[in-house]
Amino acid sequence: MTSATDIPILTSLNYYAYLEDEGTVSAEFQGKVGIYAIFDQDKVLQFVGYSRDIYLSLRQHLVRQPQHCYWYKLKTIERPRRTILEEIRDAWIAENGSTPSGNGADEAVWTQPIDAKSRMTPDEQAQYENAVDEITQVKLLKSVARRVGDQIAADLEARGVKEKFRFNPKLKENGLLDLK
Repeated sequence: MTSATDIPILTSLNYYAYLEDEGTVSAEFQGKVGIYAIFDQDKVLQFVGYSRDIYLSLRQHLVRQPQHCYWYKLKTIERPRRTILEEIRDAWIAENGSTPSGNGADEAVWTQPIDAKSRMTPDEQAQYENAVDEITQVKLLKSVARRVGDQIAADLEARGVKEKFRFNPKLKENGLLDLK
């Protein structure tokens, strides 16, 4: 159990720009365990999460929610315990005064793989429903996942992101996109 004095005040932490000048997510926190808060362009809190690798989580959120990832604050933890991380998360949300949408109604879009099936065109939906077998459905799902992945890449490039992201090919068979 942590005491209230062990919980950092969110407003006292420094903002980090989501993208460095080179258009990449800083690798400074690669492999670091901790808790982070993500803010939009206007520095409005969007999501509070914790991770065993903050860098990988920040990259994943950028791919899933590029329009909401402009700033972040974080606290690394040397001896992490889930209960401590959850206490800090809850304290930061309480400090914010309201639950950010990423920890409420929109939590799945922040924490779950991107569902390309939900972005099927009417023509693709018809092809999927009328497919003669499962192999044809899997091929269509992979095609839809590639199209959605290409759109995400274009959105990220328009945002100024220069690094390349690779999606897990096994998940594409199910119409899902998640970083590898």
